[in-house]
Amino acid sequence: MTPTTTAPTDLNRLQTRCLLVGVVVSILCIMGGVFNADQFFRSYLFAFVFWLGVGSGCLAALMLYHLVGGNWGFISRRLLEAGARTLPFMAVLAIPVLIGMHSLYRWTNPEVLAHDSVIQGKTWYLNVPFFIGRMVLYFVVWGILAYRLSSWSAEQDRTGDPGIKERLKSISGPGLLAHCFVITFSIIDWIMSLQPDWFSTIFGMIFIVGQVLSALSLVVIILMMLSDQPPFAAALKPQHFHDLGNLMLTFVILWAYTSFSQFLLIWSGNLQDENPWYLRRLYHGWGYIAVLLVVFHFALPFLVLLTRYVKRNGRLLAMLSAAIIVIRIVDLYWNVEPAFHADYFFFHWLDLAAPIALGGLWLALFAWQLKSRPLIPLHDDRIEDKY
Repeated sequence: MTPTTTAPTDLNRLQTRCLLVGVVVSILCIMGGVFNADQFFRSYLFAFVFWLGVGSGCLAALMLYHLVGGNWGFISRRLLEAGARTLPFMAVLAIPVLIGMHSLYRWTNPEVLAHDSVIQGKTWYLNVPFFIGRMVLYFVVWGILAYRLSSWSAEQDRTGDPGIKERLKSISGPGLLAHCFVITFSIIDWIMSLQPDWFSTIFGMIFIVGQVLSALSLVVIILMMLSDQPPFAAALKPQHFHDLGNLMLTFVILWAYTSFSQFLLIWSGNLQDENPWYLRRLYHGWGYIAVLLVVFHFALPFLVLLTRYVKRNGRLLAMLSAAIIVIRIVDLYWNVEPAFHADYFFFHWLDLAAPIALGGLWLALFAWQLKSRPLIPLHDDRIEDKY
């Protein structure tokens, strides 16, 4: 495949349909926000964090590939690069979070601040100017990493310079470390500070693992969608799906391990400042969502991904990947909504519409970025082993 090759028909169709869905449902969400602004911002927050997380998961997986290699990364490299390049554009979609800060974060309310000594002790960190400044920094770091990785990859396509492989590897090590710090602090800002009296040192890691799992799930779905079209018709093998399935299994286990570790330490500690986070999410109907997460985010994917047949069958693995993406959205919903509705289970139609709206826009942007480069890396010294 050359850089001038026409994009697969399915990719063009994906971009058009997703853009149409994203625009139409976004208009409905805005109309809903006119009548219920608080709920709009709450639904928008977890939808935004999820779809940004897919892009950041692509960035993390891409840097992981440059560090360790592997057949899975070669075949999915262009998809991961396209996902990573959506991150700078997500800065625009972060604006509603800033607009809705006073609806989302009670630490921005002077009356709450005046009567909460715990929040008063955190005002050096939890204040509006510093919050905005950190958000800008996050997108700057993501933008630099995505730009360098993609630009050097494009240069490798043009020149075939073997030294570019080492350049990509050299930035991926410190880049992955920086990315982990950025994700951790961004999740502290956007999600943890919804309940500013609570804290967890492993909270960011849970999201990092979940984001990579979301990214790998998307990669499997797109690869399956394009598997009968060039260049993937010739390049894609069952072994590639098998490798991706093994990676997904790894991150399913990591998500369960980090999530259970957080629960075990906080619940067994029985501390007044920590337990309320789980009390909000395990009672008054929210506990049913917790059970769904245990079953469909860990137990079922774990058992299915142990099966070699499923991992080598692209269609079945893509179906499982779609289910994982859905349960990842449910996980974000479970992390956000109980912060506002502790005494009863609550679901609003915007909780469904917002992820669809942002998903349509994100997928259209992803498809646009994916079409801009060859779908298979050129002049890669690992290419001979993959066809």
